[in-house]
Amino acid sequence: MKIFSEELVAQVAQELHITDIERASIGEVLLIAQTLEQRTGIPFIRMDQGSPGLPANMIGRAAEKEAIDKGVGQHYPAAAGIPELKNATEKFIKAFMNLDIPAKCCLPTTGSVAASFGSFIICTQLDPKKRKVLFIDPGFPIQKTQLRVIGAEWEEFDIHDWRGAALEDRLEAIMKGGEIAAIVYSNPNNPAWICLEESELEIIGRMATKYDAIVLEDLAYFCMDYRRDLSHPYEAPYPPTVARYTDNYILMLSSSKIFSYAGQRAAMACMSPKLFDRTYPTLAERYHDAGHFGTTFIANVMYMITSGVTHSTQFGYAAMYEAAVRGELNFVEDTREYQIRAARMLEIFKRHGFTMPYDADPTMGPVEGGFFFTVGYPGLKGGELMKELLYYGVSSISLSTTGSDQQGIRGCTSRMREEQYAMLDERMAEFNKDHN
Repeated sequence: MKIFSEELVAQVAQELHITDIERASIGEVLLIAQTLEQRTGIPFIRMDQGSPGLPANMIGRAAEKEAIDKGVGQHYPAAAGIPELKNATEKFIKAFMNLDIPAKCCLPTTGSVAASFGSFIICTQLDPKKRKVLFIDPGFPIQKTQLRVIGAEWEEFDIHDWRGAALEDRLEAIMKGGEIAAIVYSNPNNPAWICLEESELEIIGRMATKYDAIVLEDLAYFCMDYRRDLSHPYEAPYPPTVARYTDNYILMLSSSKIFSYAGQRAAMACMSPKLFDRTYPTLAERYHDAGHFGTTFIANVMYMITSGVTHSTQFGYAAMYEAAVRGELNFVEDTREYQIRAARMLEIFKRHGFTMPYDADPTMGPVEGGFFFTVGYPGLKGGELMKELLYYGVSSISLSTTGSDQQGIRGCTSRMREEQYAMLDERMAEFNKDHN
């Protein structure tokens, strides 16, 4: 039995000026769920927005308060970032990725959203023949909106059917035209929680070098593939990265999920040293400078977007990196709660007839879920399933909004509370009964 009638959900959507619920964005689904809760008093199980569900890290909070008390709030932060954070990032990357990226190549940004926005801008300005970005989907819908803002085009494909060696054929077919300026993906993946493996990243890196495209590797969920223990600084195993296979890369590291520091909007854009020091005549002509990639990216692109990251937040971010490098902050274990939630939620969904559209990696095996997971239901397309779940008090987003060709929805574990598991079980039992 449905908790919310189709008529009520349709009425709320109309009031919110949402014309097609099945194609609703994250923000629109969020509004529908909030409005239905407020109007009826019936709680939703919120699987829509990916906002951290754990407390912000205490080390960062203490360091930021100390910085404010010392008076940093009266000064603008340096455009390139404070030395404390840049140096801490260099050490963090060495400790947890075994990469050598100098501090000068590490730029603080106001979240990975700003990092990708700035990266899209500069990457599509390097060669007039290359104005397209290639999305290895599924991915973060906001990034395509960013390209709409700057008037850039994109190509995309769903990685689902192109894992392993097949990935090279797909990339070659798209990139041989010479129009691709950048390649973007997240790893672990938002929304599917699959992880591109070393062999696949080697292919991406090799193709990026061959066609002189820049890889934007979104590491928002850094080390959150819990199938291996990635929590020990300066010890293997290290998470896979394209940075081992090309010099054309920008890594985007965020504090939002690994430190639950989302409210402070702090991330790092970390560039290959060779890319940082590369010069481009097109940049020199556009910005009337030397065309130096790193300097232009910092001073003429990112500074125009945000004018730097909040001064005190940079000190908090640096302190968390330093503590992790010293082994005093195990951010991997701190976030493992998401894996526990995903396992419990997936057990409920599977028991009531749901499937996983993205269920395994080529050699790493079954996808266990973490911050996100995916589920589908036989006979229902993704948008239909998302809409149907609203009637049972569960909010999510359709995989179709993420560039996926698979039928299903993305679920987020961050808002799940202990008392809601029994509620989810009851509601999905009713859902399964009504759809059989």
